[in-house]
Amino acid sequence: MAVVWLDDVRADDLDLVGGKGASLGELTGAGLPVPPGFVVTASTYRAFIEDAGIDDELFAAVEVDHEDSEALQAAHETAHDLIMETPMPDDVREEILDAYRSVGEGDAFVAVRSSATAEDLPDASFAGQQETFLNITEEDLLDRVKECWASLFSERAIYYRNRKGFPHDKVDIAVVVQQMVDAEKSGVMFTRHPSTGKKEIIIEAAWGLGEAVVSGTVSPDNYVVSRETGEVETATIADKKTMCVRDEESGETVMRDVPSDRRHERVLTDDEVSRLLELGELVEDHYETPQDVEWAVYEGEVYMLQSRPITTIAEADDGEEDEGDSGRSRAAATGDDVLIRGLGASPGIASGRARIVTKLDHLDQVAEGDIIVTEMTMPDMVPAMKRAAGIVTDEGGMTSHAAIVSRELGVPAVVGTGDGTKTLEDGEVVTIDGDKGTVREGEEPEEKQRQPVEEARPKTPVKPMTATEVKVNVSIPEAAERAAATGADGVGLLRIEHMVLTLGKTPERFIEQNGERAYVDEIVSGVREAAEEFYPRPVRVRTLDAPTDEFRQLEGGENEPREHNPMLGYRGIRRGLDNPSVFRLELQAFRRLFDMGYDNLEVMFPLVNDAEDVLRAKEHMREAGIDPEKREWGVMIETPAAALCIEELADAGIDFASFGTNDLTQYTLAVDRNNEHVADIYDELHPAVLKLIGDTIETCREVGVKTSICGQAGSKPKMVQFLVDKGVSSISANIDAVRDVQHEVKRVEQRLLLDSVR
Repeated sequence: MAVVWLDDVRADDLDLVGGKGASLGELTGAGLPVPPGFVVTASTYRAFIEDAGIDDELFAAVEVDHEDSEALQAAHETAHDLIMETPMPDDVREEILDAYRSVGEGDAFVAVRSSATAEDLPDASFAGQQETFLNITEEDLLDRVKECWASLFSERAIYYRNRKGFPHDKVDIAVVVQQMVDAEKSGVMFTRHPSTGKKEIIIEAAWGLGEAVVSGTVSPDNYVVSRETGEVETATIADKKTMCVRDEESGETVMRDVPSDRRHERVLTDDEVSRLLELGELVEDHYETPQDVEWAVYEGEVYMLQSRPITTIAEADDGEEDEGDSGRSRAAATGDDVLIRGLGASPGIASGRARIVTKLDHLDQVAEGDIIVTEMTMPDMVPAMKRAAGIVTDEGGMTSHAAIVSRELGVPAVVGTGDGTKTLEDGEVVTIDGDKGTVREGEEPEEKQRQPVEEARPKTPVKPMTATEVKVNVSIPEAAERAAATGADGVGLLRIEHMVLTLGKTPERFIEQNGERAYVDEIVSGVREAAEEFYPRPVRVRTLDAPTDEFRQLEGGENEPREHNPMLGYRGIRRGLDNPSVFRLELQAFRRLFDMGYDNLEVMFPLVNDAEDVLRAKEHMREAGIDPEKREWGVMIETPAAALCIEELADAGIDFASFGTNDLTQYTLAVDRNNEHVADIYDELHPAVLKLIGDTIETCREVGVKTSICGQAGSKPKMVQFLVDKGVSSISANIDAVRDVQHEVKRVEQRLLLDSVR
C-alpha cells in the first residue's frame, strides 16, 4: 500500500512513516484531538526511485565535494529534476488521490509535510531540512508530495549529510498529508519546565498559524501555568506584529499585519489555557515523559499538531564548585604573584605555558592548552587561538580582534597589558584571569573541564519571551555552533572580514593567484556555516570592513595605502564602492547562498555616510542578481553623519539600520577604540552617543525601518534599558551575554507595560 492512515500508525512504525508520522499516529491512537490524515509511506518513496531505475543515478549525483558550492548546486538540481520529471506510477497516484478525497468533505485544504526516517538521531539532527507545504488542494497535491521527496536532496540536506558522513542511501522519506487547521491562534507547549523539570506548563501563543511561532518570525505571548493549581502564574503579553494566515482568495499561506487592536491583546482565554493544561497532562501520561507540543485553536477547539520529548531537562549538578575554594583562588589573583595587568576581555580562568608569538611562523609552536602571548592578534591566528587555553596581548581594548574572537571561542583573554611579550618568558607556566584582567605566575588547581558550546547553552532553555528580539554577534564561522547554542533569535552581526583575512592574502592578491570563483567559494563556505547553524533564524552578514593596517600584514599588503589613522580611512562601503571588482564578488557570494536556499541571510553595508552610498550599493546588488525588494538588507549606523541622515537612508529603501556602537562611539568622542591609553574615556553611554541613537530609533519607527544594535554595548544592562525604552527592534549581544540580555529586556518591557496601565 502506498498510504497508511494516521489511525493505524503507532510509534514503532518509524521506519515506515518517519518521525512526524509516527508521533501523529501515536497521538491519534491515544484519542487526542489530532486533525485527520494519512501518510505516503517511506517505502513508497523507495519503490518510486528503485522501480523507475533512478536510484543509482540519484545517489551518484549527490556524492560531491560539499564545500564546492557549484557542485553542490548542480547535485541538487540533478536530483530534483530526476524526481520531478519521473512519472508517479498510476496505482500510487490513484491511491494518494483516493485517500485525499476521504479527508474532510473531499475538497479539504491539507498540509503536506516531509517526515524523514532519520530526523532525530543522537549525533545528527535533520529537522527543518525538508519541505512543508500548507493549504494544498487536490490540484497540487501530487506535485507537492514529489517536492517533499526531492527536498531530501536540497543543497542544505546534501551538505549536512556529507559533512556528518551520513550515507544518502540510508535515509528515506515519508510524507504526511493532514487536514489543515485554519488556526485562529496557535503555538507550542512544554509539559514541564525544560531545564529544571518543575511541574509547570509553559505555553507560547500567537495569532494565526503556528509557522510564525515555530520559525521565530513573531514574538508570542508566554504563559507559565501551575500544574498543581491550574492557575496562570505569569502571563507575558507580547507585541504580536505579524501573523501567518490563509489568503481567502488564493488559498496561499501569507503573512499579514496583526490588526492594531489585537497586537497587545492576550491570545489565550482562561478556558483555553485549562484545556491545554489538560491535554498536556494527557500526552505526558501517554508517553511517560515530558513533551514539547505544537497546538492550534479553531472555532473553540484545541488540536494537537505534533509532540516530541523534551530532551533539555538537566540532571542535578553534583559537582558544584566550593565557594570557599573559588574565593581563595580568585583572591590570589590580587596578591604579589601578579606578573602583569590588563583589561579582562573574555571571562574565565586558565593555566598553561606561555608561548610568546612575535611572528606568524611562531604559531606552529602553540600547542593545545598553551597561553598565547602576542602584541596583538590577527585573523591569521584564529586556528592557533582555537588550540590555546587563553590569550594575552600587549595592545588592544575591549573591542579588539583578540577580545572579540576570544569571547566567541570561550577562551579567557587579557588585553592591553602593555609589555606582556617582554615581561613573560616563553614556556613559563602562568594563570590568566579574564574577569580581573590579571596574569599571575604558577598554575591554578585544575578545575572541572568546560566545553565552550555547553558553557554557552543557557541553563534555563526556555528563553524569556520578549517583543524585542535578542540576537548574537558572531565574528568567525568557527563560533557559530557555540552562538547557536545560546538560543538567540538570530545573528545580528556576522563579519566577512575575518573570513577574508584568514586567507593570509589581500583579496586582490588571492584573486590574482586563485581566481574569482575561489574567492567567492571562501565567502560562501564561511557564511554558510553560520547560516546552517541558525536556519531558519535570520543571520545578518556585514560586507567587508577591514582597515588598511590589517590588510598590510597580509601577502600583497605592500600595495595597501599607508594611512595616518586607518580607522578613519579606506574601509567599509567606501572601499567597496571605490573597488567594485572585489565588492561585486562579495555580492555574488550572497546571491549564490540565496540560490542554495539560505533565505535567512540579510545583507548589511558598513560605514555608510549618506543616501548616495546606499543607492550605489543597492545598484550593485541588482547587478549581482539580488532583488533589493525581495531580500532583507540594511546599513550600519557607525558615523554621526549616518545617524543625522537617517531619513534619507530610509528613503533609499533600507529595511533596517543597525548601530555599530564601537565605531559610533569613537567617531563621536574622537577616541581610538583600540588605544589602551584612552580606554578609560571610551564610553558608549556618553550622552552624545545616546542622543544620536535615540533620535535615529525615533525616526526609524516613524518611517517603518527596523533598528538594531550590534556593537559591544548591546551587552550592557544600561544600554539595554535605554534601547528598549526607545523602542529598538532588536539587540545583538556577545555570546556569553545573550541570556542576561534576554532577562534584562523582559524586565524593562514589563516595567513599560506596567507604567502604561498605571
